[in-house]
Amino acid sequence: MAHQAGGQWPAPRPVPETSETQSYLQDYGVLLDAVPFPSLVVDHRWDVVLANDAYATLFGGARPHPTAMPGDNFLRFVLFHPDAGLVLGDHEAGWCLPMLAQFKGAMDAYGHDPELQAIRREITQDPLMDAAYRQGLPHWIRAVGERGTRLDGAVRLLLHPDPRRGPTECRIVDETPQALRELGCRRLTLVPRDSRGPAAPVRRPRRQRAMPAHLTVVPPPEG
Repeated sequence: MAHQAGGQWPAPRPVPETSETQSYLQDYGVLLDAVPFPSLVVDHRWDVVLANDAYATLFGGARPHPTAMPGDNFLRFVLFHPDAGLVLGDHEAGWCLPMLAQFKGAMDAYGHDPELQAIRREITQDPLMDAAYRQGLPHWIRAVGERGTRLDGAVRLLLHPDPRRGPTECRIVDETPQALRELGCRRLTLVPRDSRGPAAPVRRPRRQRAMPAHLTVVPPPEG
């Protein structure tokens, strides 16, 4: 599985220590490896429990980061890794704000969780990210509606490191079986979409902070 490939990916995250659970996850990992599209299993913190080789290939170029590697925690990667925008196209509106909405939902349900609290503190320490969470997110949710905050079925832009693929739209598909759901996990797959015609050229962003100096989806302050 991708989390073991080349020694770059961590071991599976802790789950209930029963032989039945471990056996199920091991077999589910085999299934994941057979999928040609980037696919991962995350827990309620967005810690990566399992990921396949296609996922590792997609994010394999990310430079080392102490807390936001894509093989560790997908939420942290989207929000805090300086290389996230090199792979996740339309990074602010397409990925950051939807993931902040996912984080808000996790905090509403599991606010006592120390890992989620740590992420909240890290958001607070970044004035731009904190403004996005406290001010930009509510404005964005009002603009797109609750349906727009859901990941399942959403179409997002990927900037694949393989130059033969380049900018590619993908549809996020939540295909979580009951057994994974009972473990508090979900499975997401990024399914590339067929080209609908010539794509407009997309310039790869320079390495930069996760959030720009001003959120383009949030009206600038008056005065």
